[in-house]
Amino acid sequence: MSIAVYPGTFDPITHGHRDIAERAATLFDKVIIAIAHNPKKVPAFSIEERINMVQNTFAGNPDIEVQAFDNLLVHFAQQCQANVIIRGLRAVSDFDYEFQLAGMNRKLDPKIETVFLTPSEQYTYISSSLVREIAAMKGDVSDFVNREVEAALRQRLG
Repeated sequence: MSIAVYPGTFDPITHGHRDIAERAATLFDKVIIAIAHNPKKVPAFSIEERINMVQNTFAGNPDIEVQAFDNLLVHFAQQCQANVIIRGLRAVSDFDYEFQLAGMNRKLDPKIETVFLTPSEQYTYISSSLVREIAAMKGDVSDFVNREVEAALRQRLG
């Protein structure tokens, strides 16, 4: 069974994230969306809220599951018996950082491959941080996130 881990903070999950996860689910038997506790970031939503939003986004898709993690990504992937890490690339500017991560993860466990996926063209400009900024300024984010996430953003930030 091929298991892929798709890590991120998903604060909040966007249509771009959904697109990557759904396409990854066509390539692998199971995709685990791994929601990170990142001590370097102060998220707008708690880990429980993010888990709930992501689970609701993929409700009914048996090939996608959601878990939180707070250890090294490679260790988490090993615990899940995953052989692939999925990383999304929106622009060339993402590549340098993602390339470094992929190299470090390969050094930590050469049996786990990193696969880069790009979102569909209509989602390449979407990022969680831009969505939060737009929502905080009372802008319309309905083209970027699902209704539940939009409502949560409005309640939290707007």
